[in-house]
Amino acid sequence: MKKWGIYAVILLVLVLAGGCGQKERVQRTVPASSNSIVKKQDGSLLYIANIDVNTVTVMDTQQNKVVAEIPVGREPRQLALSPDESKLYVTCMFDNKVDIINTKDRKVTASVPVGIEPFGVLANRDGSQVYVANYRSSTVSVIDTDEEKVTGTIKVEERPRGLALTADGNKLYVTHYLSGHISVIGTQDTKVKKVIALAPSPDKEDRKKSQGIPNTVEQFTIAPDGKTAWVPHLLTNVDTPIHFEETVFPAVSVIDLEKDEEIKDKRKQLFEQIDVRDVKNETIIVSNPADVVFLPDGSKAFVLLAGSEDLLVFDLNRGGNATQLVRRIPGNNPRGMTLSNDGERLYIHNAMSHDLASVDTGGSDPYAEAQAKPDTLRLIAKDSLPPRVREGKTIFFSGNADEFAAPITGNNWMSCASCHADGDVNGLTLTTPKGPRNVPSNVLAMQTGLFMWDGSRDDFTDYLLTVQDEMGGLTAYDPGKPLPPEAEDMFKALEEYLKYPDSYPVPKSPYRNPDGTLTAKAEQGKALFEGKAGCITCHAGDTMTDSVKAVDANGKLTTDNTQFLHDVGTSTPLDKGTKGDPRAGYTNPRSKNVFDTPTLRGVWATAPYLHDGSAKTLSDVLTTRNKEGKHGNVGALTKEEKEALIEYVNSIE
Repeated sequence: MKKWGIYAVILLVLVLAGGCGQKERVQRTVPASSNSIVKKQDGSLLYIANIDVNTVTVMDTQQNKVVAEIPVGREPRQLALSPDESKLYVTCMFDNKVDIINTKDRKVTASVPVGIEPFGVLANRDGSQVYVANYRSSTVSVIDTDEEKVTGTIKVEERPRGLALTADGNKLYVTHYLSGHISVIGTQDTKVKKVIALAPSPDKEDRKKSQGIPNTVEQFTIAPDGKTAWVPHLLTNVDTPIHFEETVFPAVSVIDLEKDEEIKDKRKQLFEQIDVRDVKNETIIVSNPADVVFLPDGSKAFVLLAGSEDLLVFDLNRGGNATQLVRRIPGNNPRGMTLSNDGERLYIHNAMSHDLASVDTGGSDPYAEAQAKPDTLRLIAKDSLPPRVREGKTIFFSGNADEFAAPITGNNWMSCASCHADGDVNGLTLTTPKGPRNVPSNVLAMQTGLFMWDGSRDDFTDYLLTVQDEMGGLTAYDPGKPLPPEAEDMFKALEEYLKYPDSYPVPKSPYRNPDGTLTAKAEQGKALFEGKAGCITCHAGDTMTDSVKAVDANGKLTTDNTQFLHDVGTSTPLDKGTKGDPRAGYTNPRSKNVFDTPTLRGVWATAPYLHDGSAKTLSDVLTTRNKEGKHGNVGALTKEEKEALIEYVNSIE
């Protein structure tokens, strides 16, 4: 018995010694959401991810000045503080990694490789793990913060974007950017417990009222009481012809976090719960909702509008509708915000002008109005983008009808990014006078020949027609005549932005080996692509499209050269031919049966496929939508060969 007593004492000493050696962790006690701007718990410092400048800014709120700018990897999108605030985690989207900053030294001390195009990032409750949403990989990485490496990977639906964690740390919410879905992950077993699907807003007889399919879901903000969350997004109406007043609507959905389902009758929609009137008693139009912040007592919610550059105030003690609009936040393209600890000031991150705006909230006083400060704080020492590229990018993301030499949109309804989500696809097929049209990607858009699905444009300025007919902008100009210099200059700036190599790099494919090489199956598919299947006939060269050959005798791109438009058997009775357009003096008529060849670089990321989005998968392109055998020599392939061909096409970068 004495011997066992001695062993017990030794064991107790070892346990106590082990306990003393363990790292005591600070526990976060409030909900958390990923964002491009975060603050220290005491509110003294802000950290801001400078999206395309590849730095993180540290701002002192007491001195109202920048105290550091820290270089990080390419395209830092969101960041998160560890609960003890010793580390800052930054997603570097184009480098496929998370940079870890020591907040004391203000230097990157480590980088952790994660999935393809990481976006949202969030530390767990005690900081032992960090979650990362990998947009292109359709995964969430789990980083062990002691080992500083990925120790787990959670498979989720396509395009995970934003992250939020409940106060108790038991549930992780993951927004899916284009589908309008939200994954609910149990953090104990790291499994998806449920997927919340935001409901479409039903069609209305008046097409100018909010309706459509939820998409571009990024942020997920949990209310202070932890019972609900607000999710800003767009509604896109796909069953009426594109028109700026009838296609895209701002909305905020409300999620019940106890049931993990949407409270449908609580959705905030334009002309309904969002109905702030002007002096003419007309609803003030806002666009592209981006972020939500609540007052600490939950009495008010603030919704940021990135497109129209506004701020909506919702009084939750007086019906929950929008009661005020702060029009025109100073700066360009506000995307993220955080609140001072006393609830009296909002700090707003402007992603295009790279400055910080501030708004006095009025606190919880129901009759106090929020007011924007006129001055902003510059966040960066030097813009990494050439001035013309920055100008074009700002125009692309702006729904502000007052900001430029000529309005790019009608009455603040939308921006280019309203359909080309974050500059890319939105996964939807829209109705046009030519028939249903799948929204194309901007990847290599300026290097792949003619524009539009029917190849009816050969000059970027021809997009005046899109701006006038679909966005309601630049309507003062005759489309058949040359534009005045100030309007022409806007298109030139947009063109410079789309041409810029870092604007839309070809997305890395998750179908390749970890080292980036083709799989054995894809190598087999490549041989078929270039041989037996005959795909290379149209999809050849560096751009993988023959549209670049549509040139005149002087080598200039021209819509007159139609020999590289193809009938691949995909037209339907919904498609309409055209007699041409006024920009070309009606010299560019198009049959409803022929289409321009799209590039295959990064095609895996652009579903659905074909001009009308009628093929959900690449398999559908080659089979169900190729019954006439006009789209490659697929009929001669075996099932295994078709699978290999698809594997290769999915691997093209």
